[in-house]
Amino acid sequence: MYSRLPRALVTALSLIITVAMPTPPSQAWETTPTGDACHTTNTNVPQGDCGPFRQIFAENFNGDTVPLGAFSDCDHHAEQPDAFCDGLRGTYRANWWAYPTGWPDTATSGTDGNGGRAVGGVYHPEDTISVGPAADGDGRMRIRMWRPPDGSPVHAAAVVPKAALRQKYGKYSARLRVTRAAPGYKSAWLHYGDGCEVDYPEQNWTDTLAAFHHPCTGEGQDAFPTQARWTAWHTISLEWTPGSVRFYLDGHLIGHSDRGVPEQPLSWVLQNESALDGAYATAGSHAEMQITWVAVYAYAGAR
Repeated sequence: MYSRLPRALVTALSLIITVAMPTPPSQAWETTPTGDACHTTNTNVPQGDCGPFRQIFAENFNGDTVPLGAFSDCDHHAEQPDAFCDGLRGTYRANWWAYPTGWPDTATSGTDGNGGRAVGGVYHPEDTISVGPAADGDGRMRIRMWRPPDGSPVHAAAVVPKAALRQKYGKYSARLRVTRAAPGYKSAWLHYGDGCEVDYPEQNWTDTLAAFHHPCTGEGQDAFPTQARWTAWHTISLEWTPGSVRFYLDGHLIGHSDRGVPEQPLSWVLQNESALDGAYATAGSHAEMQITWVAVYAYAGAR
């Protein structure tokens, strides 16, 4: 599954990289937004193509509601373009998939080299993922992770727009905010496989957003920290083209890498799980993220 193999391959090298090192010029914030039409920084989902990127999916969550319990029975054709959750209906069944109940998260599996933390998580889409309107009427996907009062593992959530399953290159954008932060919860939205990994956004929800690129060649990671808090609304975009990955936050470039860029189809996973460092989630705690839109684009030059 997507939270496993690549981290194990890169961890030994990654440990020698100091993530908090001074940001070189190529990683600094740009003063002008990206030149395409996709740097929307409000609740309106971007519509239409953007330069070399052709929009193939956009969701603003303003349609049908999806109650807790609907993201269930998801272990059908796992990780393949025809994957589905049998509890979903209509467009959500057609367009969304989630890691099935019972899959261990990264902290539990220990396959990123952490050895298995004392408190980890297990994916439970049926009681963590829902869709419905906010108080102002804006549609939101809610990711509410929690740890049971009895101290058993965190209920984690990894959701996947099916348009982004097994796609080579592209642009991947979303607008999100952590509406309740608590120690022990994090995100690592990612593409990975075959020793390659691109993570954005990633970090504990009580910290700031960052981007990471783990080259397919096995070299040490490129890290792009920011000062942006998860608890504010942000638009994130990853642009993956031949030989390049570029990371945008609220329309501004925060970093790019051209080392060991993936050349094979990978899936975009909106992975949310228990923390890999810092404080553990306490028994009875919970934390929540809301997503107001998601957009997926294919790269016009992909073959």
